Amino acid sequence: MHKKRILVAPLNWGLGHATRCIPIINELIRQNFEPVIASDGAALKLLQKEFPHLEHHLLPAYNIEYSKKKFFFKFKLLLQASKIVTNIKEEKKATKELIHAHNISGIISDNRWGVRSSKIPSIFITHQLKVFSGFSTFISSKLQQKLISKFDECWVPDFENSPNLSGEMGHLDNPTFSVKYIGALSRFSKKQLPIKYKYTIVLSGPEPQRGILESLLLKEFENYSSPILFIRGVVEIESESETIGNLTIFNYLLGNELEEALNSSEAIICRSGYTSIMDLAFLGKKAFLIPTPGQPEQEYLAKRLSDNGQAASCDQNMFSLKELEKLEDVEDLRFDLLSTGLNDAFTLFQSE
Repeated sequence: MHKKRILVAPLNWGLGHATRCIPIINELIRQNFEPVIASDGAALKLLQKEFPHLEHHLLPAYNIEYSKKKFFFKFKLLLQASKIVTNIKEEKKATKELIHAHNISGIISDNRWGVRSSKIPSIFITHQLKVFSGFSTFISSKLQQKLISKFDECWVPDFENSPNLSGEMGHLDNPTFSVKYIGALSRFSKKQLPIKYKYTIVLSGPEPQRGILESLLLKEFENYSSPILFIRGVVEIESESETIGNLTIFNYLLGNELEEALNSSEAIICRSGYTSIMDLAFLGKKAFLIPTPGQPEQEYLAKRLSDNGQAASCDQNMFSLKELEKLEDVEDLRFDLLSTGLNDAFTLFQSE
């Protein structure tokens, strides 16, 4: 029987969009669809390594540049608005060509606004039905909702009711488009393993902020007395490693190796990206969160979990080893409702 080919296209903005597509790709395979992967940069490299047997295609790159200073973050993004609009148009053109040349029957786009088609079912994945951007939140949210409405369905990787992970970001009172809550997504599961590391540090996100945080943490932990695993979040051809004192440093780890490392850690230090929070909740680990400077979404999530006593956090420029004492006052990050709704998520693709 002919398998329907579903294009899965995550945004390359950090690795979170790509990694949360991993359980979706696995479920597509389990339900006898044929996933076709499309992205760019590190996101594409990661999925090529996770699924070397699948077909992969390159999409136009957004190449968004972050400011080194939090104060200029929003201004620098605004300067790149025309680049984003141009990229959406290029995505639409590339998507049209992929559908025609590769017999695509459906689309799952994780935050790529131009990867859609009026000719086949198109799904948009986001946890941001509201886009927090400070004084411009109303405008950015309305723009996001207008773009989402062009898709047949919007999947939110969260729970519709409380308790949930995304809070106000992922919930609207009266959405004007089809919203489906598919539960939390993670490529990881909790395992009872002996503790090998005091902390595992997992870096991610766009430059230059990823590199700035790396330098800061390497300096803080260079003489630390307990074993630390440091994952730089740089996807290259080969995963290189080195040891500096009690620091074991990897450029990246994939799949089972990363799952085992995280389960073998007493606590995790990472960005407060939404995918990272979903992963931490599945693992049931204590978490110290350092939001990317100038990213209101990550600042909101870190504050929300910190206020609820579910994680510890601080601003990047305030981090020191002393800040980690906050972990003594928090519980493991866990939710009782951690299950996905992927079993019946693909109904849009199942009709002839």
